[in-house]
Amino acid sequence: MGTDVPALSALVPELDWSTDAIVGRRNRYYSASQRAFVPYKTPLILKTGKGQYLWDERGKKYLDLLAMNLCISVGHAHPRVTEAVIEQAKTLSHCTTMFYHPVPAHFAEELAATMPKGHDWVVHFMNSGAEAADLALLMARSYTRRIDFLAIRNSYHGATFGAQAMTGISAFRHDVPQLPGIHHVANPDQYRGIHGPTLDPYLREIDDVIGTETSGRLAGIIIEPIQGYGGIVPMPAGYLKGAFERVRAAGGVCISDEVQAGFGRTGTHFWSFAGYEVVPDIVVTAKGIGNGFPLAAVIAKREIAESLADKFYFNTYGANPVSCAAGRVVLRVIDEEGLQDNARVVGQQMLEVLQSLHRAHDIIGDVRGRGLMLAIELVKDRRTKEPATQETAHIFDLSREHGIIMSKSGANRNVLRIVPPLCLHADDVHFFADAMDRCFRSL
Repeated sequence: MGTDVPALSALVPELDWSTDAIVGRRNRYYSASQRAFVPYKTPLILKTGKGQYLWDERGKKYLDLLAMNLCISVGHAHPRVTEAVIEQAKTLSHCTTMFYHPVPAHFAEELAATMPKGHDWVVHFMNSGAEAADLALLMARSYTRRIDFLAIRNSYHGATFGAQAMTGISAFRHDVPQLPGIHHVANPDQYRGIHGPTLDPYLREIDDVIGTETSGRLAGIIIEPIQGYGGIVPMPAGYLKGAFERVRAAGGVCISDEVQAGFGRTGTHFWSFAGYEVVPDIVVTAKGIGNGFPLAAVIAKREIAESLADKFYFNTYGANPVSCAAGRVVLRVIDEEGLQDNARVVGQQMLEVLQSLHRAHDIIGDVRGRGLMLAIELVKDRRTKEPATQETAHIFDLSREHGIIMSKSGANRNVLRIVPPLCLHADDVHFFADAMDRCFRSL
């Protein structure tokens, strides 16, 4: 029997960095579900990163305006984060939550300290934003003892079985029965929303859905204050306040999904919900929290989290001390290096570049965002707003040739997302402006 199993040394060869070998192994051994999410026509193979820059296997340098799907907050290979991870890994790489360790406990205290005062906040650590969104839904339903729950069209909360039911984009909803009780309301997109650039009709739709599609009593609502994958769509002023008031009147709890917009990315506030003068009951966090290390958290008011006290809920790698060590340093680096304010200042410079591109190129229908969470939406006609999907793909691929890594997203795949590490420099903005102007002129 032992002769059928290859020696361990045969299974761990020296890394082969040749392009064909990397592509071949991925295509041969990755499951289809993990092979599908490939943005470029020609695969991009990344080898090293530092700060806001990346290099591929052939040594070409790129300006990273995607931050590895917003996971890199303080910069690639930040020396302080790396040092903290190495030091923790030397002593203990994992400690299951059945046992105690000071690093996750300190980090929970430090995260709670970032939340609005006057509430008793507690933290549950896990590994990904989708996992955190699932737990937030479970908390809301357990606390209220109700099932009906609201989400927003065009939203993205993850692709796990629970999170995809809350997600309002068809590409992430599989052809299987979804979780029951999830009702989607109109996205208050001020550029292409069904009610136009207004507020009241979107709030009235919440009333209508509660009154017609639910029992009249809710478990809660989940909102991205700035929709991320949906195309960097900020909620209009007054929407969160009005939505929260209606949901609470129906007995539900209010969840802010800060996975993409949190941790100082908007520049003006540490959490994006704070820019709307509301206090949620539950906050979902991930991505930038660990600067690339697997880490997520649900931060909730104690009385809501206690609804799960009589049941066993467990994440095997939740509260991993190595990831939590990274998270602790991320909080300090954001503060000590002034990265939130940098997001505000450099983000404004980047927005001005986008506005200049908008004036120069008719294919750009809208530019928007806050801090270092920005977007360019491409349309065939500014009057009809027909999505320019093919043109977006062309600009996206061409920007790579000019040393730019971005993301094309949105329900119509016609939005270029600009969400770099928070350490982006003014010089990078100039480089971006020149590269993108050349890309658009190619059309």
